[in-house]
Amino acid sequence: MSSRDLVLMTAPLREDFTIPCHELGPAAGNPAVSFVSGLHGDEINGIYILARLADFLTAVEGGGYPKLRLAQRVLIIPAVNVLGTNTLRRAWPFDQSDQNRMFPGNQMGETTQRIAYTVLEATKKSAYRVDLHSSNLYFEELPQVRLYDPTPEERETAHLFGLSAIMERSVSPVFTTTLMYSWKYWPGQSFLLQIGQAGSIQLPHCQQVFRGLVSFLGRIGVLEGVEVAEADQEALYFTRECSVRIYADRAGMFVSDKSLGGWVSKGQELGYIYDSFNGNVRTRVTAPVAGLLTGIRRQPMLFEGDLLMRICTRTP
Repeated sequence: MSSRDLVLMTAPLREDFTIPCHELGPAAGNPAVSFVSGLHGDEINGIYILARLADFLTAVEGGGYPKLRLAQRVLIIPAVNVLGTNTLRRAWPFDQSDQNRMFPGNQMGETTQRIAYTVLEATKKSAYRVDLHSSNLYFEELPQVRLYDPTPEERETAHLFGLSAIMERSVSPVFTTTLMYSWKYWPGQSFLLQIGQAGSIQLPHCQQVFRGLVSFLGRIGVLEGVEVAEADQEALYFTRECSVRIYADRAGMFVSDKSLGGWVSKGQELGYIYDSFNGNVRTRVTAPVAGLLTGIRRQPMLFEGDLLMRICTRTP
């Protein structure tokens, strides 16, 4: 195993900085799996999960788990936007650019373009590529595998992560400068894991995804000796047409006691929008369809038109 600096950069207003990465397993050849997180500096869940995964696989290599053996090479980049993480900012701190809108990058370009180029070069030839994200500061997502215009092989492999939901989406022009889009040009399989809410760690989500990544490595033969438990339930597969969004019909304070991953019935009360200053109920939020609650707004203060919840139905 080796921990090294993927990128060494100079910064105009502080000391030089590095983007660390971990290379584990046999050194020969391209990585069988590449894991990336922290393209947005405030998406802490993915950074935490991959840092813990690197520590776990390091212990495997060091003999800490005698029954386990790392049979193929794994590359882990826990935090790409390391300055954003250090300063608790989503975007690149100096020019507020989005690091995940800089791909495929440019070796001779601006700092974020050079970082994007280096990350893509390090990961693009992997057989499996996994990008971990969270939602924004306002919205929490059920841990899920997201597929963008997937191949049949990617649809099948997505079940190996052991998460309860798989969501298929089309690639829109908005995504053409992302890491996921750039990966699609190369042979191999690409996956995006969406986990919880930005700005903090939701430990139950992280624990679930960590276990899922270890199981995934076992199921594809990269980590030998893993005892893979059967999932409590088969992962539910949702197409774009299965996703129903609930928007606020007025401004106010949104309060809900619902938890992600629960099934709701059509017409069920899901929460309330209160007047922010006198406490009156302005709107009772009800489910327009029956389905699985996969997303919920956690920032109570809202404007008219803000996204409140996402429900995924079994059929479009």
